[in-house]
Amino acid sequence: MERTLRAGRLATFAYFTLNGFLMGMWIVHIPAVEDRAGISHAVLGWLLLLLGAGAFVGMQVVGPLTDRLGARVVVPVSAALCSAAVVLPGLATNVWTLGAALLALGLGNGCLDVGMNAHAVHVERGYRRPVMSAFHATFSIGGVLAALVGARTLSWGWSPAATLGAVALLGLVAAALCAPALLRGEPAARTEGGVAEGGAAEAVVPEAVAAETGAGGPEASGTTAASPRRTPRRIWALAALALMLMLCEGVANDWSVLHLRDVLDAPAATAALAYGAFATAMTIGRLLADRVAARLGPVAILRHGATVAAVGLTVAALSPWVPAALLGWTVFGAGLSGCIPQLFSAAGHTDKDAAGANVSRVAGLGYLGMLAGPAVIGPLTHFMPLNLTFLLPVAFCVAAACAAGILREPGRPAAQAGKAPHRPDPVTRAP
Repeated sequence: MERTLRAGRLATFAYFTLNGFLMGMWIVHIPAVEDRAGISHAVLGWLLLLLGAGAFVGMQVVGPLTDRLGARVVVPVSAALCSAAVVLPGLATNVWTLGAALLALGLGNGCLDVGMNAHAVHVERGYRRPVMSAFHATFSIGGVLAALVGARTLSWGWSPAATLGAVALLGLVAAALCAPALLRGEPAARTEGGVAEGGAAEAVVPEAVAAETGAGGPEASGTTAASPRRTPRRIWALAALALMLMLCEGVANDWSVLHLRDVLDAPAATAALAYGAFATAMTIGRLLADRVAARLGPVAILRHGATVAAVGLTVAALSPWVPAALLGWTVFGAGLSGCIPQLFSAAGHTDKDAAGANVSRVAGLGYLGMLAGPAVIGPLTHFMPLNLTFLLPVAFCVAAACAAGILREPGRPAAQAGKAPHRPDPVTRAP
């Protein structure tokens, strides 16, 4: 059991890293792809809607499929789809082909996002302690690697098609190699007598612990065995927070490189480091967030993190100097780093039999935020400089900080809100 759980965790790390690397390689090539397609910032903003729309559709389709078929089936297929699609923007030569390419890339990314997060919830349940932020940290590591690799290939003069084609092949190989290590037995349909067939993740969660975390059972989800499953109101509250915060994160993904290149006149290789600074700060913050979550709870992470993010983005937006702007993007990433993982973890643990569907709702509404961000930021550049449009996501960070109390679990003291209960090591615990 210990070996299976550890292998499943390592495989989850690998898929998160792959997803971050694939999307990061697209992000650092946005200026080159924009130039190749011959479009403006405003048109790019509208086209990024298709990226978000594809992701949203993929999430809604894959969430229930993950609960039915298991992440072991869904995750490798989704990773292969996302890998194959990443080369398409590099081949686009006009607005129509770029739109189709972004739709396909978004679909693959959405499928992989929900599948790997649902699998991460099962791994976290097996470990009986917060580990979700560490997975999201490896996503950020993938983004850092992409920024470094992208900056180097851009300085060498490689075309987006050549670089992204090589990345696609690497992703297909990684998706296949990591698949055998994924945990079995996630779907409730394959759980018998309280123990999943595959043993690893589901077998280590007794009913008492499931009740503590809000996972499992009709009472937690607001359903009965005879009635259709309904989405708990808490899931929609988490989804609303995800919408605001993922809109803010999307600003860094879609506009940080363009901000340094076009507003501050930084060279292309230097501009790529804006996203790298953001992703590096996200990585470090997420590596620390699990310990903080266990000690202080997610309310504190969200409240203080969103406040710090607002300060960082304000500095980036208003600074006339490249070093100060890079510092602002770094602080922005540090503030946001621990927020989204707590929302996904809470959604996945609300009902263990609907982890995929609940994660897909939170992630899906979050991606609506990413979809709305480009739709608003892009057209606003007709009326004001790009950097001043960043004050809108600053306001969303402030709103998220004010609403952090939504994460407080009913019936628990404020000082203990969201803390993980003490859970013995599932490996050493007697069966």
